[in-house]
Amino acid sequence: MRLPIYQVDAFTDHLFAGNPAAVVPIANEWPMDDVLQKIAIENNLSETAFFQNQGDIFELRWFTAEFEIDLCGHATLASAYVIYNHMGYEKDQIVFETMSGPLIVKRKGPLLQLDFPSRKPEIADMDQTLLKAFSIAPKAILKSRDWVLVYDNESEVRALKVNESLLRPEQFDKGGIVCTAKGDGVDFVSRFFFPGGSIFEDPVTGSSHCSLIPYWSEKLGKKEMIAYQLSERKGYLNCTDLGERVLIAGNAVTYLIGEITVV
Repeated sequence: MRLPIYQVDAFTDHLFAGNPAAVVPIANEWPMDDVLQKIAIENNLSETAFFQNQGDIFELRWFTAEFEIDLCGHATLASAYVIYNHMGYEKDQIVFETMSGPLIVKRKGPLLQLDFPSRKPEIADMDQTLLKAFSIAPKAILKSRDWVLVYDNESEVRALKVNESLLRPEQFDKGGIVCTAKGDGVDFVSRFFFPGGSIFEDPVTGSSHCSLIPYWSEKLGKKEMIAYQLSERKGYLNCTDLGERVLIAGNAVTYLIGEITVV
């Protein structure tokens, strides 16, 4: 079995920035799930996306190096980028069928815009294990799929140090921890940590913005915002709050084109 593979840097307009995702189109029958998981492990990126063209829609699945995940922003953006830029797709929008329901990606000038579900976080009890793991205590803790730690300012988020050994992966149910604050030159900033993952700090996390957008939209009184993820690779996201849905837009660039041979 031979499968094409693309590696795309998402939420950036230049190489070696943003969040790299592997994208594997499936032309014929889906491989067994354990094969998909092994490919994701071999790629050793935060996510590998697999999609299959089913006519009017594309079936899309995402795998970390540990398990299949229910929602991933940067790998969805990367998949749409491959469909538009390497497969000659000409329609104005792509409809993906996923574990999180139908997801639409549209071209908006040079950007690709994701239409994702809103996951507004709710106030949660202060988890002492969580607090001990971070060098600076947050002013608030919230929870949706991910834990959301809110800080006073961008400098605190930049300066955070995390003791990964204190965080138990089973506590997070395939989610992670997003640390966020009002931005200095943008509307809000964040960093994202994935306990137990092969990549502990994710470079740019689209899915976490399903929670960050409704939170900051309410706090800032704005529907349209610019977000900046403060990882080493860094990335910008154009964000819109639509109530039950959020829009997340960004650039992407191709890093690698190749082929997987599975014997």
